[in-house]
Amino acid sequence: MASIALVCHLHPAATFSAQPSNASNQQHRHCPPQRTHAAGRRCLLRVKSSNGRPQIGASFNDGVLDGQSSGAGAVVPEQEENTVSITVVGASGDLAKKKIFPALFALFYEDWLPKHFTVFGYARSKMSDEELRNMISMTLTCRIDQRENCSDKMEQFLKRCFYQSGQYNSEEGFCELDRKLTQKEAGKQPNRLFYLSIPPNIFVDVVRSASRTASSRAGWTRFIVEKPFGRDYESSGELTRSLKMYLEEEQIFRIDHYLGKELVENLSVLRFSNLVFQPLWSRDYIRNVQLIFSEDFGTEGRGGYFDNYGIIRDIMQNHLLQILALFAMETPVSLAAEDIRNEKVKVLRSMRKLKLEDVVVGQYKGHTRGGKSFPAYVDDPTVPNGSVTPTFAAAALFIDNARWDGVPFLMKAGKALHTRRAEIRVQFRRVPGNLYRGNVGTDLDMATNELVLRVQPDEAIYLKINNKVPGLGMRLDSSNLNLFYSEEYQREIPDAYERLLLDAIEGERRLFIRSDELDAAWAIFTPVLRELEEKRVAPELYPYGSRGPVGAHYLAANYNVRWGDISSDGSF
Repeated sequence: MASIALVCHLHPAATFSAQPSNASNQQHRHCPPQRTHAAGRRCLLRVKSSNGRPQIGASFNDGVLDGQSSGAGAVVPEQEENTVSITVVGASGDLAKKKIFPALFALFYEDWLPKHFTVFGYARSKMSDEELRNMISMTLTCRIDQRENCSDKMEQFLKRCFYQSGQYNSEEGFCELDRKLTQKEAGKQPNRLFYLSIPPNIFVDVVRSASRTASSRAGWTRFIVEKPFGRDYESSGELTRSLKMYLEEEQIFRIDHYLGKELVENLSVLRFSNLVFQPLWSRDYIRNVQLIFSEDFGTEGRGGYFDNYGIIRDIMQNHLLQILALFAMETPVSLAAEDIRNEKVKVLRSMRKLKLEDVVVGQYKGHTRGGKSFPAYVDDPTVPNGSVTPTFAAAALFIDNARWDGVPFLMKAGKALHTRRAEIRVQFRRVPGNLYRGNVGTDLDMATNELVLRVQPDEAIYLKINNKVPGLGMRLDSSNLNLFYSEEYQREIPDAYERLLLDAIEGERRLFIRSDELDAAWAIFTPVLRELEEKRVAPELYPYGSRGPVGAHYLAANYNVRWGDISSDGSF
């Protein structure tokens, strides 16, 4: 529902006070008011849409509408230029340097950012504007293309980058940031985006201080919150309640960067715009669905952070579960954000809570291969002694609704495995009464159709079909109908952060997680996480660089499933 606000620009002698609505209706503390230089009193009627974005309405001077005398006449809306101020909180951290600033530059390079924008870094480190620019410039690349103006664009971007030092719980620091932002926004409609590239234990401190002292007085204010969103159902709910003390739900953008991946975005297009797949997308034709995530490296000195969460919280509860919800949801009423998120929530609420017997956990151990030694997880000096935190997990999940009843959704995620990949594998049922069963051998599993969406690396979609091998005999073979993105589309695929940052600026919520969606996701995993930790279940050890613990294959076999990423000879 739209709301209407009357925003007044006062003459220098007047003071200005605005109190944006928030869940607790607390006093909104602005910094000492800036004096304006308006010649008179000018008010602007703004209509605020449901996504928090103000829409231009009518303005009037001293009680008379612009373009309208005391008699009759049409209302002439005031045309005011917008500006967006993007503040990266935690600007000196790895995520900001490696992902956020490069993504912002890529958007600027391709002219996706608004004409008027400013980028601010905020962190505790003492740093000048020039030092911030030098730090950012080390990570910016001209990866999009090699046009001659790349260095010029880079210089233009860096000129719009500034820095403010301050404590994360300091209203004074954010008050000073507000002053600097206000100077850059002068004469324009101010909108502000805060990216919280910080540990979750200080989210609330930053939101409290920034929302009270550095919110936009006339435009929208939004906060992007980076995962993890709590450790379980209770802590996630507490985090949500704390954030909503200072923000409305529509101001909170919970980012899961995997939802910005090109192939994840294409999942809905593939399903809902191709007639060939629509009737097949159910228990009648699909035997199982596999969501596979593997990395070919270990914690590499980040074990201190990882050990507090583990692979289930780090990958499965968010990245893979979000992809599953998109895959399994019913056709939404429209492509509007709320319609899509409503369908995802329905899927999550239909899922069974995970039990310990439906999960296998593992932890990588040291291994020597090709004369090179690879350390065990517990060899990482940042990992506590005797840790039983899983670096690998496999799980079987089920959706108890009419479309998916009885279809196993198998998840597998791990570190220090034999390859790096993220993919969705859809294995279809066998052909009833297959006339060619004698030509494909006794292993009919090898003769079933399979649709694969490879999210990374080398994005691709391919469909495994049975095909006659050329020759006089009748021998069948499995072949792939391929769509390799690198061959079909001769252009760089945008990084996921680019898409999600642009969506947040535009107020598009489709790929961001709603609070009830987060609750439903945690409700599935919290019981098994508690049991694993309370019983200190020992993970099965697997060699660094292997295919993971053998237990994962037994888990799949319980449901008559073979992992699709296993080679044809079945070797691990």
